[in-house]
Amino acid sequence: MRRAAAWSGLSLLSGLLLAMPASGFLSEFGIEGMGVVSTPHSEVRASVSADGKRIVWGSTDRPGGAGGWDLWQASLKQGRWQDPAPLSVNTGAKEFDPAFSADGRWLYFFSNRPGGRGGDDLYRAPLLADGGFGPVEHLGAGVNGRGDEWAPTPSRDGRHLLFASNSFGGAGRHDLFVATWNGKAYVDPKPVAGVNTAADEFDAAWLGDGRAIVFARSQDAEQQPIRLYLAQCDGAKYAAATPLALSFNGEDGTTLGPAIDWNKPGELLVTGSAKSPKAGKLDLYRMKAPAATGQDGCIESAVR
Repeated sequence: MRRAAAWSGLSLLSGLLLAMPASGFLSEFGIEGMGVVSTPHSEVRASVSADGKRIVWGSTDRPGGAGGWDLWQASLKQGRWQDPAPLSVNTGAKEFDPAFSADGRWLYFFSNRPGGRGGDDLYRAPLLADGGFGPVEHLGAGVNGRGDEWAPTPSRDGRHLLFASNSFGGAGRHDLFVATWNGKAYVDPKPVAGVNTAADEFDAAWLGDGRAIVFARSQDAEQQPIRLYLAQCDGAKYAAATPLALSFNGEDGTTLGPAIDWNKPGELLVTGSAKSPKAGKLDLYRMKAPAATGQDGCIESAVR
């Protein structure tokens, strides 16, 4: 089971943010939604809707869902995340790795529900005016192979989809790919240049519309350690990846699931385990997004 053995680990923060979304007084990082979003269970990869009114995340063991690996959401009320509940898109299978589109129309995720092409496949569901979700759509053979696809991340303009897969060749194990929207579907996945290795690369987020990338790397995504890396675009590829500057992003821990907050694009949500503040096994944290100091061109060079 994907990363299952990792769900079982410096802080410079002086206080808790409790159940509030992050705000301008972020220190190095703050915990997201103490007791509501981050709980004694494992919460992984959060995404905030474009209007900032809801947050969705995955959990491997939070009770009350449909299948164990489920998607959850909370709503912003009086400046705090409140009313956590499982999503209607959950099934008895796995649903995980949620990501809202920047236009506010879609929620992307992966699932191993019946009807897919392989193990974990990529899906999306439309957001409805009443706050619910419409019928779930399989993203098709263009981005789903016979293996596992994880962490779908649409670009800000929706023209490209960043995801991890072990179905389309590459450097080894899981690699990062970029697919292009052709008007009907995402197709023609190409490896992200400069970051893929014989290890597992997954859980990626673009910074600065592709001028930099944050991603997870592990020798085996089923095991610890998992660490986040940052790489800047040199105009053709992402070069010289270095560990993300975050105190609990160490050599022997589990840090993954980066996601830009579309409502606050200067802030990055990550998953990990700080010494304090700490709610449970894996918690959701918010930090200032690293500066994207690279050049344009890495997305374009990948899809040529």
